[in-house]
Amino acid sequence: METRTRRRARGDDSIYFDAANNCWTAAVSLGFGPDGKRLRRKVTGRTKTVVRDKLKVLRREVEAGIQSSPSYTMALCIEDWLSQGLAGRSDDTVANYRYAAEHAVAKLGAVKLRELTARHVQKALVELSGSLSTRSLRLVHQVIERAIRHAQAADLVGRNVAPLVSAPEGRRGRPSRSLTLGQAVAVLEAAEGSPLHAYVVLSLLSGLRTEELRSLLWMDVDLDAGTLAVYRSVRASGNTKTPKSRRVLKLPVKAVEALKDHRGRQAAARLKAGLLWQDHGLIFASAVGTPLDAHNVRRSFRAITKAAGLGQEWTPRELRHTFVSLLSANDVNLEDIARLVGHSGTSVTERVYRHEIRPSLTRGAEVMDHLF
Repeated sequence: METRTRRRARGDDSIYFDAANNCWTAAVSLGFGPDGKRLRRKVTGRTKTVVRDKLKVLRREVEAGIQSSPSYTMALCIEDWLSQGLAGRSDDTVANYRYAAEHAVAKLGAVKLRELTARHVQKALVELSGSLSTRSLRLVHQVIERAIRHAQAADLVGRNVAPLVSAPEGRRGRPSRSLTLGQAVAVLEAAEGSPLHAYVVLSLLSGLRTEELRSLLWMDVDLDAGTLAVYRSVRASGNTKTPKSRRVLKLPVKAVEALKDHRGRQAAARLKAGLLWQDHGLIFASAVGTPLDAHNVRRSFRAITKAAGLGQEWTPRELRHTFVSLLSANDVNLEDIARLVGHSGTSVTERVYRHEIRPSLTRGAEVMDHLF
């Protein structure tokens, strides 16, 4: 009995050789548009077998309602996420994501989203590992993953391949340092007369994070009792980094004196600013009462370290490292130091903040009174 090949039904998927483009093509019919023209999605390949495999994937996407476009690249995917998926984030967070996105687009921007593979992502991250720090590399990976997830929600792709790979270790950055006692004294002396004097004193003698210092309110401090409550930060949420970062600290005498002097200077600045003054109740504010910018704090602090003869390579956060190191060198035990700086445990205190540290004793304010 003669076997006859079944004729393809009208509207079925088709595979044919495209002589004009010298490749095999498969097409899936999606029906007709409002203008009566047939809607089709196509895939191409060098062989019929390759195209047949691509057609199976395409058919699954169509059945799942995925509306991917052959012209929708990773560059467009990432830009859509940046413009639509960052609502409510702080300006600094958005800037960080955009910085990381530039690197992601440089490596993957031309790749079509529906053709992106885990290998593409892994190769891009490995290539970037020679020029970016581990933290920046992880941020790039996060941008890729979240951008694809955003496209998934819009039915532009069926699978997110980014979580299938891990970001490699990046280039090592400059490790944080700690001032010696002599250097710390020099910095305090150089800061006298500077608008940042009380900020430096409080950071060095109490170990507060820079994000905590910039959000402190006068209502948080009791200068008569010599205590300071840390309940907030400049993060977008307004919360401290961790629940254990919410703490009440006993202030060293030198820090109380610096804050009293600072309050007097701020009152004079308020009178000088007149109607321009914006009262936010901040302890550390600009000349017109507005919140301090992190970049301006770093710039002013570098001027202080330069005046102290230490150069301009130091950052304000290293005062917190110095606080931990000086307490440890004076026999304060690691558990107490962790509580003073608001760490949830001792591992970060020991691994990141401790510079030539020896665990033992207690009470930060008393030690700082003795040292300074």
